[in-house]
Amino acid sequence: MKVVSLVPSLTEAVAASAPDLLAGVTDWCSHPAELDVPRVGGTKNPDVARIIALAPDLVIANEEENREPDLAALRAAGLDVLVTEIRTLPDAFRELERVLVRGCRLARPQWLAEAEAAWRDLPAPPPAARRQAIVPIWRKPWMVLGRDTFAGDLLARLGVDNVYASHPERYPRIALDELRAAGPDLVVLPDEPYRFTVDDGPEAFPGVRCALLSGRHLTWYGPSLAQAPQVLGAALG
Repeated sequence: MKVVSLVPSLTEAVAASAPDLLAGVTDWCSHPAELDVPRVGGTKNPDVARIIALAPDLVIANEEENREPDLAALRAAGLDVLVTEIRTLPDAFRELERVLVRGCRLARPQWLAEAEAAWRDLPAPPPAARRQAIVPIWRKPWMVLGRDTFAGDLLARLGVDNVYASHPERYPRIALDELRAAGPDLVVLPDEPYRFTVDDGPEAFPGVRCALLSGRHLTWYGPSLAQAPQVLGAALG
């Protein structure tokens, strides 16, 4: 079987389970580091003709990361396209099983069971310990997590509530003055998609604690979920 993955986290999920299945991946597929597979462009601008030429049995995509016109073109060429939709942690576990077991016809991997156990056994934070946070994902302009996001669900399970969780947009643009005025207890700064660092982010929020997080552990749905509670919990303090 040959699989083309258009989602970095799903590429890692397949590679951790059966790397020989991968016939093509995006330029942004960075894990595992030793991955040596033909590249088919970006998540938003894949080389559709190259993917078709690879003649995969399955193309793996995501409704948020990939564009429908590209997926429609692949379907029109006769390719089987599996599109995932992930807004919560349970969504991630369900869709990972759908991709790996039903889509790739693999046995359910051990790492998936370990990831489920890591989150299932996570103690619930006491109500008094919960923090109100804003979660920027970009600057110039500033963009933050809004409603119905996978990262927001993970943070909530770790005792961090997103100030903009009820915003009508999923990734709203908010002026910096408004972000500051929201009065968060915490600013969560992941290192992707924007690479926030100690010198590029915390200076915008004087007097508010900033936590720099691994974007892969916060936003990727794959093998990293097994370590995510520990990695994110340590960074959040």
